[in-house]
Amino acid sequence: MISRKNRFSGHKSLNFVYRHGQNIRMGMLACKYVNNPKRQSWRLAVVVSRKVEDSAVGRNRIRRRIYETFRKLATDELAHVDMVVTVFDSQVKGISQDQLNKLVTQIILAVNKQ
Repeated sequence: MISRKNRFSGHKSLNFVYRHGQNIRMGMLACKYVNNPKRQSWRLAVVVSRKVEDSAVGRNRIRRRIYETFRKLATDELAHVDMVVTVFDSQVKGISQDQLNKLVTQIILAVNKQ
């Protein structure tokens, strides 16, 4: 699990990212992100809708896998970035860890370019 300093708290933070952020779509995932100079580190929220997975256990499993992958792959280059990752496909639950690593790496590289 990612540390508390890398998690969002409250709806106002998410609303700010949704209103002012830029969007990246990478296959089964989309990332909305915005630079936040008030923060020393990056923050991440993962949104998995009930349309993607009916059971709460499945949604939480997808969410935990993505959090863990970001925790391992995110670097200091992402500092001052708030991100909201949205899952659009239920296949994320069944893909291998290598494929998930590739998706997350693509998102991180795209955010770093901007």
